[in-house]
Amino acid sequence: MATASSSTPQARSRDTSDPHALDIQDAAQQAETAIEPATDGDSSYETDSVAGGSEMTSLSSSVRDYTFENGRRYHRFREGAYNFPNDDAEQDREDMKHALVVAACGDKLAFAPIGNKPQRIIDLGTGTGIWCIEVGDQYPSAQVVGIDLSPIQPVWVPPNVQFLVDDAESPWTFPNDYFDLVHCRHMVQAFKDYSKALSTAYKHIKPGGWVELQELIYAPKCDDGTMPDDYVLKIFLDNVKEGLTRLGPDMYATAKLPGKVKDAGFVNITDRVVKLPVGPWAKNKTLKKVGLYLYAGIMDGLQAIAMGPMTRGLGKTPVEVELFLKEVREGMKDSKVHSYFDMHIIYGQKPE
Repeated sequence: MATASSSTPQARSRDTSDPHALDIQDAAQQAETAIEPATDGDSSYETDSVAGGSEMTSLSSSVRDYTFENGRRYHRFREGAYNFPNDDAEQDREDMKHALVVAACGDKLAFAPIGNKPQRIIDLGTGTGIWCIEVGDQYPSAQVVGIDLSPIQPVWVPPNVQFLVDDAESPWTFPNDYFDLVHCRHMVQAFKDYSKALSTAYKHIKPGGWVELQELIYAPKCDDGTMPDDYVLKIFLDNVKEGLTRLGPDMYATAKLPGKVKDAGFVNITDRVVKLPVGPWAKNKTLKKVGLYLYAGIMDGLQAIAMGPMTRGLGKTPVEVELFLKEVREGMKDSKVHSYFDMHIIYGQKPE
């Protein structure tokens, strides 16, 4: 199994005439090695920012019903399969997560070597569909399908992009040996059986095709000793993970995914690790933006992330959760902590 977690990525051509392009290239390299913190002497240094078996179902009225719980909107189709809301605020947060991941990856939407003219691509748990839309624009040769439990995707999309409402953990109605790429991102907190999902994907990927997973390890890390043992973000995520584990999903599964990909039958497996900073502490401008986006996504999404797992899984009352989140918000205002998350980009090929 190949790994890129401890090595410098292959050299890329550097466009020194474009400062923005150069910054993106440097960001992608730092994200896979070590992120350089900003210092007080940097002109762009910021300290105040952080303080502030079923058939596929088309977008019919029956799946546009929603359920409301503790002031948030959730999907009704396969109700309870996903423990996070799907309302407008959460959709905005999902789009921001997409933007920060793509920026940290050097503007790459996928790493699997699918060539210039793939024919069929599917995105599992597509959310707002933004990844599918951008991939559809990038690969006009491909038919791109996104599936999700919620019909929240836009109506006006590229002609080669289609969205379907279904549960990715149920049997698929697509033919076997069909897709050039099965893409999956941020689903470790949703899938109850990632191994089963990978086995299903393997069956429907054509020989020589690829699966790609982009998943975070939800345990903040730090390279310079600025993160205390009682870091509030770690305490917050430990509660969320415990609640989710009781509901089925395993938020600890990311570290096991390379093995699960191998067990499903894939070969030529690569595991790249990209660092996503929390807050604007990085010196590189692109990584500073990534950190701001991630910090905002966490702060704006504290209730969305915690309410379902902590009320459904841990039996907490909404009031107890809100009091806990108040403490988390206060603790997250400490801009001296240089924490980050590891995001694993794992891709493997179905043998030809």
